[in-house]
Amino acid sequence: MATSTSTAPRHQVYWLDDVGPAPDFSGDLPVSVDVVIVGSGYTGLNAAIQTARGGRSTLVLDADDPGYGCSTRNGGQISTSIKPSLEKLAAKHGKQKARAIRGEGASALSWIEDFVKTEGIDCDFRKVGRFHAAHSPDAYETLACDVEKLQAQEGIECFTVPRAEQKRELGTDTYYGGLVYPNHCSLHPAKYHRGLLRLATDAGAQILGHCRVTGIERQVNGFRVTTEKGTVEAREVVVATNGYTTGLTPWLQRRVIPIGSYIIATEELPESLVNELFPTDRIASDTFKVLYYYRASPDRKRILFGGRVSAAETDPNISGPRLFESMCRIFPQLRDRQITHSWMGTVAYSFDELAHTGTHDGIHYAMGYCGSGVSMASYLGMRTGQKILGLAEGATAFDDLPFPTRPLYTGKPWFLPAAVAWYRWQDTRQYRRAAHA
Repeated sequence: MATSTSTAPRHQVYWLDDVGPAPDFSGDLPVSVDVVIVGSGYTGLNAAIQTARGGRSTLVLDADDPGYGCSTRNGGQISTSIKPSLEKLAAKHGKQKARAIRGEGASALSWIEDFVKTEGIDCDFRKVGRFHAAHSPDAYETLACDVEKLQAQEGIECFTVPRAEQKRELGTDTYYGGLVYPNHCSLHPAKYHRGLLRLATDAGAQILGHCRVTGIERQVNGFRVTTEKGTVEAREVVVATNGYTTGLTPWLQRRVIPIGSYIIATEELPESLVNELFPTDRIASDTFKVLYYYRASPDRKRILFGGRVSAAETDPNISGPRLFESMCRIFPQLRDRQITHSWMGTVAYSFDELAHTGTHDGIHYAMGYCGSGVSMASYLGMRTGQKILGLAEGATAFDDLPFPTRPLYTGKPWFLPAAVAWYRWQDTRQYRRAAHA
């Protein structure tokens, strides 16, 4: 069988194969509404569900098809979302605030599970757990030390798996053991997004695709929102653009770092091979600074493998073969298999590695999920909607955090290629050192 490097994959998002044609979201702009939401991903739609159900006339606008961005392009992995450790957060914000921030990650994870079940969203949601693999013996020792802290200080359920027992979790000899988080989850991103579209429209929200917002002007009693199709007056505006934030909101654009994340999907595989590679059906990631993330598809017929494969941004023509080589380094069993899909999406990092939500110049926002946004984007979108309704439960531990930027940064991450190249060099050096030890 030919390898994927000799067969050009379709540059199409694998997830979209399962959901059929998108509903028609064309139409005319209303003259005025209570709430305009810019962006129709997880953040925007969850905000819209809340405001529409709360009796506010709600309009969701998107420059492309609703859900075109990372909400239908991600890996479908759900964690507690918060990257900085309790210790790092405590050093910066104090112990009480640090615990509150970390607690929001756990709240987001439990909330989305309950939300999907309560709302009846058919999106292959499963509590499968995550295997977080160590790329070196030192990385494994760090993970083993983290277990005690996570359990004792935060009550997070997790356990180590030494290298000798690794294949009960993942069919590879590449890593040096790892850590299992049994409460992490997976879903089908596009099915979940379609479910949100249904809930938002059923609640009365109007959604318009291919209606780019070109200006937001503050007025005495609200805002005038200018689009390619005309203008609309709104009392409240929410910007929910995350990795696709533009000069429409320069203050926000200066505070998020857009980073491309790239994914491939294999051809359909024998059941025995998928069972060998993913015996527990867990989602997986690793401790490389430029990490990889991967899983079996919900029907367990393919492997989906994602990560960043170059210092600068590229496209699926280049990322597909490179991801294939990385995948085969971890799973040599896939060397003679083909890639059928190769795609990318844009996530948004923040300079402090935290999500941020609040208001600036009267405009509500939530963004900066740092590559772990399935639950957090949904959760903070929901909380943003509650805030607009004046509900006390809309408050979060992120609300009063400073949203940092850097001098001379305007939204184009000129520093990213050098940073990625440096981290990849460190990863390669540590991995090779461990392999030759």
